[in-house]
Amino acid sequence: MSALGAGLEVLAPGPLTTVQDRGRAGAFRYGVGVAGAADRAALALANRLVANPPERAGLEVLLGGLEVRAEGPLVVAVTGAPVPVTVDGRPAPHASVLVLGAGQVLQLGQAPTGLRAYVAVRGGVAVEPVLGSRSRDTLAGLGPDPLAAGDRLPVGPAPAGRPRLRTAPVAGPATGTVAVGVVPGPRHDWFTDPGVLFTGTWTVTPASDRVGLRLERPDGQPGLRRRREEELPSEGVAVGSLQVPPSGQPVLFGPDHPVTGGYPVVGVVRDADVDRLAQVRPGQSLRFRPVPAPEVPAP
Repeated sequence: MSALGAGLEVLAPGPLTTVQDRGRAGAFRYGVGVAGAADRAALALANRLVANPPERAGLEVLLGGLEVRAEGPLVVAVTGAPVPVTVDGRPAPHASVLVLGAGQVLQLGQAPTGLRAYVAVRGGVAVEPVLGSRSRDTLAGLGPDPLAAGDRLPVGPAPAGRPRLRTAPVAGPATGTVAVGVVPGPRHDWFTDPGVLFTGTWTVTPASDRVGLRLERPDGQPGLRRRREEELPSEGVAVGSLQVPPSGQPVLFGPDHPVTGGYPVVGVVRDADVDRLAQVRPGQSLRFRPVPAPEVPAP
């Protein structure tokens, strides 16, 4: 513990703030999912800004409202949803390198668009790892608990090198209807008309979370109807899978999805669009379009 640097004291956690990194790769054999940051690109950018290796853990902040005090000199960056950022009440830039002195308070306001902001601190949030990751898996209950006022977050030793970027211009999260590429299958043949997935729009419901986006049809448009009535044996599912329960309203699996599922998967969102879905709010609409499966290199 002597190698750890100054930490962060949590003054206010906001609606939900969790520690996240790149997730638990290789833990499926234990029946444990990957978890990790919902918007992987946003966390990676925050780590790059503070010159961290990409595997260092940061904070995933739902909507905003986080308030933390630096226990010593720290370098931080805030990315993802464009939350207003202040240091000791003074406005600070988004997606930029911020230097905090001992006792200074970093505060995130409410995001006007998008859903999740990310805070990286040089050295990384150094809570104890579980199965090789510091991520909170909200479905399995693994990893550090969501932040609460009064928590102290240790920070790891600063890596070699210094930040090379002062700020990173980034596009804001999509508003309105979001277009998403989907690879059909593997169980599209279980539906009378799997093409219904690609007609009209689907609305994200308030029941959505890190486990998945729960979707419904607006204005009574038809859902997906099964061709087969028998039960499907449980099989592995991946992040981005569109699993369809008997209601015909899909669940689009997020980072904390279950490892297996017994409902048919009509399609899988392409990896390039997964991060964008992390910033979609309840009430927004998705429009799916079919894309070909990526080519798998020959062994």
